[in-house]
Amino acid sequence: MKKDNSPWYWIPVLNFASGLPYAIIISVSVLMYKNLGISNEDIGVYTSLLYLPWVLKPLWSPFIDLYATKRKWFLAMQFIISIAFLIVGLTIPMSNFFVLSLAVFWVAAFASASNDVASDGFYMLALAKEQQSFFLGIRSTFYRLSMLTGNGLIVIIAGFLEQKYGSQTKAWSYTMVIVGLIMAVITIYNYFSTPKTESNTLISESENTPKASFGTVFATFFQKKQIGLVLAFILLFRLGESQLLKMLTPFLVDDKAVGGMGLTTEDVGVIYGTFGVLALVIGGILGGIAISKQGLTKWMLPMILMMHLPIIGFILLSHFHPTSVYYIYATVIAEQFGYGFGFAAFMMFLIYVAEGESKTSHYSIATGFMALGMMLPGMASGFIQDYLGYGNFFIWVFLATIPGLILSRFLIFPKDFGKKVD
Repeated sequence: MKKDNSPWYWIPVLNFASGLPYAIIISVSVLMYKNLGISNEDIGVYTSLLYLPWVLKPLWSPFIDLYATKRKWFLAMQFIISIAFLIVGLTIPMSNFFVLSLAVFWVAAFASASNDVASDGFYMLALAKEQQSFFLGIRSTFYRLSMLTGNGLIVIIAGFLEQKYGSQTKAWSYTMVIVGLIMAVITIYNYFSTPKTESNTLISESENTPKASFGTVFATFFQKKQIGLVLAFILLFRLGESQLLKMLTPFLVDDKAVGGMGLTTEDVGVIYGTFGVLALVIGGILGGIAISKQGLTKWMLPMILMMHLPIIGFILLSHFHPTSVYYIYATVIAEQFGYGFGFAAFMMFLIYVAEGESKTSHYSIATGFMALGMMLPGMASGFIQDYLGYGNFFIWVFLATIPGLILSRFLIFPKDFGKKVD
């Protein structure tokens, strides 16, 4: 492929390569461990700790800014991720699989976090600002589409293998090997499709300006306007979602006797992998287009509301336990569309926060705080759910979205930020 490829060739797959490992490590691992007999409390704590590499990535992101090209970084990290998933598949049949698989997931998580830093930096260097806002919806859509591929297609495969072999251990072992092979194919595609931007057509930040010191990169981030309010917003915006993400899958597969919906593994994969995918794609594309047409200010509040209001659907499911699966489909469709549409505003705001020198590192720092806001509540989610029960837990999750909504009304940024220049 030519080095000056249109962004349409590489943005979708590059962001798919960021989202799929994240989905497997953070989300699919929850269902896997649930099926393999791990308790909700242990699932909440230990799978939430897998967020830590995304929390700590600002500590090593300056090295990605300062050494080698972003393209070399993300290709190397994607290769490591491929090997890691293959190894996870081999550890599952072992007696101490929980500890061993978690250790390998940690390696994959550090590689995935580094891949995110390099991919984000590559995106901001290779595209002009007006292109960034236009492709934001495409970028976030394919990122989330990859997560739904994990939560949908990959889970369907695991459910099919469970039925075929009658063994959850064998099914999940083979599934992880398949994920490793998929990541290997994606890595090869990205090797040929991504342009060598930093060494050819465009020049990277580090070649245009003197290299900033490690300490300077961090210091300048914390000197930004409204930094205290900005960090509070980033930490609290996903307070509800962080807990929903960890306990939603257990809720769907747990028996109705304990308040769950009693679905099979394959049911969960089908629900998220069909209409959920379509709803997310449509929502993400519309979110990016809306911001590029009218700017972030006009859409911030509506998008936040669209993202969080569908939680009411899970409150209703947990209280009424309808027998028809169509109610679950409707709730998932609303949640996925709202997420695709609403999360575009949050990601655009993080791009605004990262504006200026060392934008790659500053974006990484911002997303590191976002990961911290996901990790800490997620660790407590299993204990909160066990104490409250699923019905009251989802009410609590909905209430937890309010602080971020309130803080968003005090944020100051350019009125037309993200609007495409005609």
